[in-house]
Amino acid sequence: MSLSNSLSADRSIRFRRCARATLLVAIASFSASAFAQQVPIIQPGAPGQDSRELTAAEATNLATLEYVEADVRFMQGMIAHHQQAIEMSDLVPDRAQRESIMQLAERISLSQDDEIALMRDWLEERGEPTELPAGGHGMHHGRNHTGLMPGMITDEEMDRLEAAEGAEFDSLFLEFMIKHHEGAVAMVEDLLDQRGSAQSSVLFEFANEVTSDQTAEIERMELMLAGFSPDPRVNLAAGFQDAGQASMNMNLVAALSKPEGFYDPENPAGLPMSRVRALASGGQQVAAEDDDEEAEPRPSLLDFANTDLAFSGNQVVAGNYHGFNIYNIDNPVSPQLLASVVCPGGQGDVTLFENLLIMSVEQTRGRLDCGLQGVADTISDERFRGLRIFDVSDITRPRQVAAVQTCRGSHTHTVIPDPNDDSRILVYNSGTSVVRDGEELEGCANDNPFENPETSRFRIDVIEVPLARPQDARVVNSPFIFSDPNSGVLAGLWEGGDHGPGTQRTAETNHCHDITAYPELGLAAGACSGNGILLDISDPENPKRLDQVVDTGFAYWHSATFNNDGTKVIFTDEWGGGSRARCRAQDPDTWGADAIYDIVDGKLQFRSYYKLPAPQSEQENCVAHNGSLVPVPGRDILAQSWYQGGISVVDFTDSSNPVEIAFFDRGPIDEEELVMGGYWSAYWHNGYIYGTEIARGLDVFELTPSDYLSENELAAASLLSSGGIVNVQTQSRLEWPADPVVARAYLDQLQRSNVIDAGLAAALNDALAQADSALQSGNSNADAVQQLSNLAASFASAANDSSGATQRRYNGLADTLEGIAARLQ
Repeated sequence: MSLSNSLSADRSIRFRRCARATLLVAIASFSASAFAQQVPIIQPGAPGQDSRELTAAEATNLATLEYVEADVRFMQGMIAHHQQAIEMSDLVPDRAQRESIMQLAERISLSQDDEIALMRDWLEERGEPTELPAGGHGMHHGRNHTGLMPGMITDEEMDRLEAAEGAEFDSLFLEFMIKHHEGAVAMVEDLLDQRGSAQSSVLFEFANEVTSDQTAEIERMELMLAGFSPDPRVNLAAGFQDAGQASMNMNLVAALSKPEGFYDPENPAGLPMSRVRALASGGQQVAAEDDDEEAEPRPSLLDFANTDLAFSGNQVVAGNYHGFNIYNIDNPVSPQLLASVVCPGGQGDVTLFENLLIMSVEQTRGRLDCGLQGVADTISDERFRGLRIFDVSDITRPRQVAAVQTCRGSHTHTVIPDPNDDSRILVYNSGTSVVRDGEELEGCANDNPFENPETSRFRIDVIEVPLARPQDARVVNSPFIFSDPNSGVLAGLWEGGDHGPGTQRTAETNHCHDITAYPELGLAAGACSGNGILLDISDPENPKRLDQVVDTGFAYWHSATFNNDGTKVIFTDEWGGGSRARCRAQDPDTWGADAIYDIVDGKLQFRSYYKLPAPQSEQENCVAHNGSLVPVPGRDILAQSWYQGGISVVDFTDSSNPVEIAFFDRGPIDEEELVMGGYWSAYWHNGYIYGTEIARGLDVFELTPSDYLSENELAAASLLSSGGIVNVQTQSRLEWPADPVVARAYLDQLQRSNVIDAGLAAALNDALAQADSALQSGNSNADAVQQLSNLAASFASAANDSSGATQRRYNGLADTLEGIAARLQ
């Protein structure tokens, strides 16, 4: 046996010796008592209360209260739990590829076999059976209600493990054993929650050692599992401004730190104060000073967190829990700060429309006057929660002109131009927080919808903003878009809870987190806590639900993005709320992921999941978050943020087979603690990807040509430069100009798919070269016109014989050639 094996196995032997030593000490003490002098036996009272005397019988009776039923069930359950770990480890010698897995399995078998002996001894000494009662597969009062104890793998998962070999087995073994160990830790937590449990010193010591040892082993296994990945994003060095970086097919061209006033100057990274003290003392943990009552409390990181982005031509607004910052991006590689506006209240999501800037405010500290002091009173006229509206005619001095109060504040919002009235816009407001008191805002009610049909939950707000008089903005409708159309029940969608064994616990659907609108198509997609929904917004003041879906792996439906054709929608799952490490090697690749749906006859049809493929560490909050389309003709491509998982660029042209084609990532902010950070949003704008980094600032990226994305495709995407307003949650149809580079982009795609005849491709290149020359000279070219028209007809014919993406590309190419020919006439 190796030294490490011996040390690991010695732990449980130590418990057995401890138990026997305790018994021997008790016997020795009893034998010696015959010769000891007798004095009063004292039992102290609670602080400030008198002590009392006990008789010897009373003292002895107290000592007999050693265990309760929960202790017995814990030991019985842990025996079965350990037995499965040994069964899993027994599979290793014949299947594992790596020596490290074999050593790990040996340690597990040795230690858990000896712990089983300890637990059986403990039970037998008390006359208790060593197995759970018949049918008792779970723990009483436990958090797991699936029929298995926490962390135990199912028969189907055991079959998968038995069938695997080599590298596949190694990864699967670690994933299942991490889950198994986490279950053991959960069982200890369940035990300690039970009244009167773990009074036995031996059992209490054993339970705590299970927690500490298995937690440490989980960390080792996570590092092993992450180390199996060759991805350069794995194990990047930590640092605030000097973290390690990894990228593929994209370059970081600008990185701006947060401006002054938007970070704590004494703790710019937002580290926990315990970590700040530890670093100041050379890495040693230092207790907090309890006697400094006058010390100013330090702000939390989220008080200064960067949030969403909105664009207006060569300007970008970066929202923040503390207000917002406006940058000039006329030169994207060197953005210039134009204005910093302090107006706290979170979450600070922003949109633009003409000369108006709209900001979401949800927290109870928000004030009408943008003050920093918060609001102390439970009910106050000074509190603001809802939509702030600013006049940004002078971009350097925004002025608040309206404040629309709402019952649940505003977490996010979506601007909807009114197709029938261009004098106003409508705003869909999504509040996710607590309902405010009716005394503070009339009409607010946090009631059960079955008891009060006017509850402020289970609805969204539709807010009208008159463009000429934004100060008159008001709520004009609060539709119950989650109601059951047949029964009229307001709480008509997902009621909360899990979906059965091995599934997520999904939030109740009583609000939307985010709504993305596609007004030209009369559609909106709502990511609404427990459901993804599709809305008909042809009458935008009165949205109607068309369809809804649930997903057994989604914890919290967060955001949505349509493809350009409006035939697909990507929903994201914010498992863990964005503040947890949820991209670790052992995390399910369908949880905290994207779910891709096709829209067929007004219904959502699931096609696939996509999740960041690079394992992240315990120190990195990571889950699917905000993104936008990269406008490459003929393809569906999404640039997406993953918090501290970085930015991923994904091709989802084939809904059933999404593929990552570019990425950028940094290491964690801190090597010891999970500090909230990473990318909140990653949006394409005018040829670049802009990312709001929660803790660090604003980053700008440029995609580079690769096997996945050609120079022509990137040039075609950059043709769609917008000089107007871009709010990502309000999508509009992208239309590419009739330009030779667009035709070449389609040609690159057809050649990459190996579906176009080489002779036809050569003829197209010749025709486009002639077209380029004629367009640059400004002269017409009849020969080029005829050649382009003939080729367009050929490609239109090829489209009729094709399907899917190939058909779209042939049609797009034919239309582009016809457009170029028209320009040359």
